[in-house]
Parts: sequence; C-alpha cells; structure tokens
Amino acid sequence: MYSTGKLSEISGVSSRTLRYYDEIGLLKPSFINESGYRYYDDNEVALLQQILFYKERGLDLQTIKEIIYRKDFDLYSALEEHLVSLEEEKKKIDRMINSVKLSIKSLKGEYNMSDKEKFEVFKKNLVDENEKNYGKEIREKYGNDSVDESNRKMLNMSEEDYNMFKELEENILTLVEKCVKENLDLDSKEAKELANMHQKWIKMTWNKYSVEAHKSLAMMYIMDERFKEYYDRNIEGCADYLSMAIENNL
Repeated sequence: MYSTGKLSEISGVSSRTLRYYDEIGLLKPSFINESGYRYYDDNEVALLQQILFYKERGLDLQTIKEIIYRKDFDLYSALEEHLVSLEEEKKKIDRMINSVKLSIKSLKGEYNMSDKEKFEVFKKNLVDENEKNYGKEIREKYGNDSVDESNRKMLNMSEEDYNMFKELEENILTLVEKCVKENLDLDSKEAKELANMHQKWIKMTWNKYSVEAHKSLAMMYIMDERFKEYYDRNIEGCADYLSMAIENNL
C-alpha cells in the first residue's frame, strides 16, 4: 500500500498529477482515510503503469481512461499490445537511424547512396503504418495478393513519384476542407476536381483500378471511424464529403 507521496516517489509522477488523476476518475485511490490522505494498492500501481505506457504512445487521458476501464480490459493483453507497438516503433526508428547513417557516409564520400535509398525508409514506414491501421480490413476486402502488390508498387516508387504521391495527399486534404468549409455543391468544379485528384492518388498504388472498387473504398471513409478521424481532423464532415464526391463524380 502506497501513500500519494510514496507512489509519486517510485513512479516519478508528481503528487499533484496523482490528485488530478483522481479528480478526473482516471486513477482512484484504494481508499482515503479520515484525514483525507489517499492510499493506493497493487491494482492502482498496475493501472498507473498502464496509464504511463499509453501516454508514452501519445494517447490523451480521456482515451486512456476509456481503454483501461473497459469491461474487457485485460492487463496481460494490454502489455502484449504495448510490446508489439513498441517493437514496431523500434523497427521504424532503426530504419531511420540506418538511413541517416548512410546519408552521412554518402556526404563524406564513403558510400554511394542512390536516390531510391534516400526515400526507401519513408515509403517503408508508410506501408507499415497503413498495414497497422487498415491492413486487416483491406486484406479482407481486396485480398492478400492485391494488397501485397499495392505495397510493392509503393516501395518501388521513384523519388519523383513518391513526392507527387505525398503532394497529392496534401492537396486532397486541403481541397476537401475547402469544399466543406465553403459548403460547395457535389456538382461543383471543386468537387469534381477532388474526385479526380483522389482517383489519380489511388491509381499510384493500386495494381488494378476500377471505379467500383474506388467507390467501395470511399464508403469505408464513412463507415470506419479511423478514416473519419483522419479526414475530419481539422474540419468535421470531410470524410463524408470526400466519399460523396467520389460517388457523385466518378
């Protein structure tokens, strides 16, 4: 059993923060004595460790609270999930470190780094991130062969193609936000340009393109919260508008 001060000492979390966690219902003490002192047992210590793990991974306190107080929350499974996530992050960091080292050697004349190598790490990280976030769904929908071929196409992009791909992605986000902000009609030239721009972007990674498959993907932008969160990050309604623009103009 730990007092607030003792738990603060062993965890590195300030007493003030522990009190705040109590106030917002994130980490309640086991009991509070008559003098108002908070005490925490092993269960709260384990939960605090989870809170810190999730914070290190960039989650906000409200999201962490929702996760650790779910009925199906399991400590062992949570630790396994942390391990997988951290190992994936380590791979990304190791790749970045290796790329930077090769770039330094190249500048010193000790290694001839090709243009393809300079961008390989960014493309690989992008493929891994897409697999992590959407891999299960898109593989079920389009099949392993199709997704694997799309990943290969991404990894084999030239520097020029990769830069164009990223520029298109940013332009799509900018244009869809403009359309929503200005409440533009789905038959407007901007909406048509948006659909065409997204089609060009998709074709850069898909091995076999079809309008039907494109529209099916656009429906996922509405139905899957992760897609909605990505497109609606600045202005709500962008995912819905993009999906409807594609349906209306292709």
